[in-house]
Amino acid sequence: MESVADAPITTPDYAANAKYIRPWFWYDWANSAFVTTIGTVLYGPYITSIAKAAACPGQDSDLDCAVNLHVLGIPIAPGSLAPYTTTFATLLSAVVLIFVGAIADRMDRPARFLGACAWLGALSAAGLFFVTGTRWQLGAILMVLATVFLGSSLVVYDSILNQIAAPDDRDRVSSRGWALGYLGGGLLLAVNLVLVTMHDTFGLSTGMAVRISMLSAASWWGLFAIIPIKGMWDLRGVETPVAARNEGAVAGSLKQLSSTFRDLRAHHPQTMLFLLAYLFYNDGIQTVISASSLYGAEELKFEQSQLIALILLVQFVAFGGALLFGRIAAKLGAWRTVLGSLGIWTIIVVAAYFVPEKAFIPFILLGVAIGIVLGGSQALSRSLYSQLVPNGREAEYFSLYQAMERGTSWFGTLLFGLVYQLTHTYRLAIVALIIFFVLGGFLLSRVDIREGIRQAGNEQPAIV
Repeated sequence: MESVADAPITTPDYAANAKYIRPWFWYDWANSAFVTTIGTVLYGPYITSIAKAAACPGQDSDLDCAVNLHVLGIPIAPGSLAPYTTTFATLLSAVVLIFVGAIADRMDRPARFLGACAWLGALSAAGLFFVTGTRWQLGAILMVLATVFLGSSLVVYDSILNQIAAPDDRDRVSSRGWALGYLGGGLLLAVNLVLVTMHDTFGLSTGMAVRISMLSAASWWGLFAIIPIKGMWDLRGVETPVAARNEGAVAGSLKQLSSTFRDLRAHHPQTMLFLLAYLFYNDGIQTVISASSLYGAEELKFEQSQLIALILLVQFVAFGGALLFGRIAAKLGAWRTVLGSLGIWTIIVVAAYFVPEKAFIPFILLGVAIGIVLGGSQALSRSLYSQLVPNGREAEYFSLYQAMERGTSWFGTLLFGLVYQLTHTYRLAIVALIIFFVLGGFLLSRVDIREGIRQAGNEQPAIV
């Protein structure tokens, strides 16, 4: 029989853990630099230029040369390398992150594991500085590693939300974290905008300016991660039963993992339905984000400086959008608010198809619309899902969520890459993404949130 000291903790002490909320915010600030500067703006166009240099020396278009990039004997169009890299990173993450979640739930000090993943990810991202000439393979490998480590750190980070914020506070806390992330990512992007657009003034080539910018994002990630890691160093995870702890981290995690999907289907059907909905609509969101700079550069023929300026605008608009959606959710509930945002996303994708080449003003208007709904839809999805997670299995369940989180969509990037490979136009590739918002919205509308909270054994918040 377990002693009182060995009995598992069933409810976190939210009052005592409130001191961890402020340092928790800072990891959004830290990792958003990588997501924004590298993942959203620079990596896609830069690795595409490296791939074209390898496949088609001296030529700008995929149509002007034979497709001669090969991975394991499979021909890859240079223009499809960036979305295919994201696709592979996500497939790998889907496997790795589930194991990460099972292991993290059994760790007594989650912030320490968060730190290991964050710093390994930042180191991988820093390696992109050395991707030059025709070294597209190195660029793809480093991006995969950075993406997997980012996802691993976010599994732990997101799961901590359940330990530090009470059910009625999670929409607010999650929204403020996302807002701070957009502000931090935007500030660094502003600096990189100056560097890239004025590279001649600093005696740099465009390529070197881009590489320094990517290095700055990796450094930002690694350095600012110190704040949440140090600030939450003593935060203890939900205690596991003695029998489970005695099984060890790896063996116990494998055993726990084997029951996760059975438990999800048998006892948490509303949580499973939410994850399915999230799979579709988040894939659409993530693909729009990751493909926006590629679409603007290759299809609409905008300069790199224009694209960075646009993404910078989106960042600062998203800062306000996340806070705005947090307030709307306080009145209407996160579920209705997210559903409304998916309708706006659908309009945005359709409108993007009709933007004329080099028409920057309409593209800016789309960017403003994206900024308004971007932060809110993501922050509220995180807090909404946190209500559906069984206590004591937060990291394990958030690993399923994180496999479909930012930077890790794979249905969307796969479809985007395939449509481009078949049609050689990014317009059809972008409009094809409408299916993800429609399907995701339909499935989300079928989720009974309060029933899902009851099935998870959690406290019912006042508004969902």
